[in-house]
Amino acid sequence: MAFTAKDVQALRERTGVGMMDCKKALTESDGDMEKAVDILREKGLAKQAKKAGRVAAEGVAYATVDYAKKVGVIVEVNSETDFAAKSDKFMEFVETVAKLIVEHNPADVDALMALPVGGLTLADDLRDKVMVIGENLSVRRFVRYEGDCVSYVHGGGRIGVLVRFEADAAVAGSDAMIECGKDVAMQIAALNPLYLDKSSVSEADLAHEKEVQLALIKNDPKNASKPENILEKMIEGKMKKFFEENCVMQQAFVKNGDQTVEQYVAECAKAAGGSLKVVEYTRFEKGEGLQKREDDFASEVASMMK
Repeated sequence: MAFTAKDVQALRERTGVGMMDCKKALTESDGDMEKAVDILREKGLAKQAKKAGRVAAEGVAYATVDYAKKVGVIVEVNSETDFAAKSDKFMEFVETVAKLIVEHNPADVDALMALPVGGLTLADDLRDKVMVIGENLSVRRFVRYEGDCVSYVHGGGRIGVLVRFEADAAVAGSDAMIECGKDVAMQIAALNPLYLDKSSVSEADLAHEKEVQLALIKNDPKNASKPENILEKMIEGKMKKFFEENCVMQQAFVKNGDQTVEQYVAECAKAAGGSLKVVEYTRFEKGEGLQKREDDFASEVASMMK
């Protein structure tokens, strides 16, 4: 019986086991889904498969930079509880994941999980950690930048930010760049901007926002008699405010509201005697978009005692 990539994905979603193991199980079972589940259980993956039904929405957003290699990485690794995420074994695993991404530049999470770790794959190592920690764990996502990067982690891993600069030799890797990068990253962590700057807002997003603002203006009775040219001026003002609220470089700098972030970066570059420009960033917040567990730790312990 043949099987498809969708079958592999279905088995993965059903059991929580890694993609390669699911593929091997389906091959061994000749495409029989139920038999493949049994094969995975028989190979000692049953505990992980059972726990995979429980939502892993805690964990950490972790960001780090290897300045020697000029590579920055941000990764989200999830656990079921905040308690587990604070354990040494969990954080050791997170740091291992980040180092693998720095060194091997995997294409995606599946490629990452297939990388070698001490004679095993990362997927095998993850299964071992599930057994030891006793919770479902998962590597959810990551981003890797090459170049002059600065990382920032807020609230013990609640939010991670990675910023990449273009900098000349006078500034690249300097204390001035790192200090500037930390400030920009803290701004991004706090305000969660949608865009880097005005130029990064897509034409579709611009058109949509203008449409919304025009409707708001026209729906106000006070504007009923105003000519189109006045309405256009009003929209320009609304769009300026939109950029100031949603584009990090146009935002007021949180440490000095009298200047924008763009002006602050330019000031840092001038003080360092070189050029410095923010070209991209990534912000991860742990568990964003994931359904949180609704049961509490006390209830789980009580249920285990029965």
